[in-house]
Amino acid sequence: MDKQSGKDFNRAQYQILKRVLRKGDILYIHSLDRFGRNKEEILQEWNDITKNIQADIVVLDMPLLDTTQFKDSLGTFIADLVLQILSWMAQEERDRIRKRQREGIDVALQNGTEFGRPKIQMTDEFKEVYKRWKLGEMTAVKAMEELALKKTTFYKLVKEYEREIKNRTI
Repeated sequence: MDKQSGKDFNRAQYQILKRVLRKGDILYIHSLDRFGRNKEEILQEWNDITKNIQADIVVLDMPLLDTTQFKDSLGTFIADLVLQILSWMAQEERDRIRKRQREGIDVALQNGTEFGRPKIQMTDEFKEVYKRWKLGEMTAVKAMEELALKKTTFYKLVKEYEREIKNRTI
């Protein structure tokens, strides 16, 4: 069971599945757009599974995409045609999703929305603890505990504060 996005085929569970697929196996796919979103990659993976591995594929929400049923040349032609169209539609949907996402991010940025982790502010409490730490009255670990900061955040603030002190003296 692969629950990752179908944007590409670099999915751990999918890669494991592909390694264990054998001739005569049947791969059930809920929907083609869950299988993949890039037309060329979908066609490449489909052909690899059906022609190289010689396993069958059944797309549950699209009865025409069932390689167990359509083994004759007309059936194969119809399945290939439907696959071409649906894989193109899946890629178009992926492109629309990315475009809408980008538009949403741009609007959010214009409205002043900040992304990422919240910035840790330099407080008077930090400055006091910093002075005590620099005077050797406490260890860095004790200073971090007192300020409830993680090591990387503590040293980031130390660097920032020391830069601030240096700029004031220049």
